[in-house]
Amino acid sequence: VQLQASGGGLVQAGGSLRLSCTASGRSLSSYNIGWFRQAPGKEREFVAAIGSSTVYTDSVKGRFTISRDYAKNMVYLQMNSLKPGDTAVYYCAADRSFAVRRRQYEYDYWGQGTQVTVSS
Repeated sequence: VQLQASGGGLVQAGGSLRLSCTASGRSLSSYNIGWFRQAPGKEREFVAAIGSSTVYTDSVKGRFTISRDYAKNMVYLQMNSLKPGDTAVYYCAADRSFAVRRRQYEYDYWGQGTQVTVSS
């Protein structure tokens, strides 16, 4: 499965971005899809996942929403009320189990990252 993440950019604090994740030649409908991020000098961390349910890391609850469009074979991460601390490269990943996963090693496929920069 080749995943493509897109939608990153530069935004001011308080602004919004929507990230998209899709796969070429493969339906994502039966996969758990997760979003992770890596800030400069930090380890990559879990952000959100959608499978049989949805789950978020505490720091983005109430601001980020993960969703799936089966018809378009897309998974989105809507990010509102962005903060400078959200600045990172964001990655989408897929896991064949469909159960929501938080740990990186549980994911089978990874896309390239998309840069999100939030200015203060």
